Amino acid sequence: MEFFKNIRIRIAKAMLSKVVAKTKRKVSYSKLSLIRTIGIVWDASNPYEFLCISRFYQKMQERKIEVKVFGYYSGKILPQQYIDIKYFTCLRRNDINFFYSPVTADSDRFISNKFDILIDINFKKLFPLQYISSLSNAGFKVGLFEPETKNSQFDLMMEIKSPVDVDHYLDQVIKYLEMINSETA
Repeated sequence: MEFFKNIRIRIAKAMLSKVVAKTKRKVSYSKLSLIRTIGIVWDASNPYEFLCISRFYQKMQERKIEVKVFGYYSGKILPQQYIDIKYFTCLRRNDINFFYSPVTADSDRFISNKFDILIDINFKKLFPLQYISSLSNAGFKVGLFEPETKNSQFDLMMEIKSPVDVDHYLDQVIKYLEMINSETA
């Protein structure tokens, strides 16, 4: 069973690489004070992390930054705390195709949305979330540094030791984004 899953993921990654190679995206970022929208791609398998993301959402609301979170939950039934949250959309197993690519209108909208920043919180490298991060039309993408990946989809990569704490990771992302001040980007 695992063997066939690995073959499907390999094929899916090859197909995604071809699509990404054809996709043109203009990287743009100047400084954090000008940011108005943030998209977050998140592995929703750990409900504790949702508290971290909720705190981050509140901090960004105080800065007048709109945050949208797109998650993937591999179970059939979403945990109660994920239901009816305006800023959170979640994929489930039945929302992906044979090659683990998302096939919902919500995923298409998230990908096409021109977020000022996309923050990837997909530490387990789940393919449905890699798909969304890779194809996202965001102006600037932030994710974890992966030494084995030669062509990363991220514009800023954070190197943080495992296990990665989501609160710490988000704090570091904001810290480094505040350091960047590029009037020409």
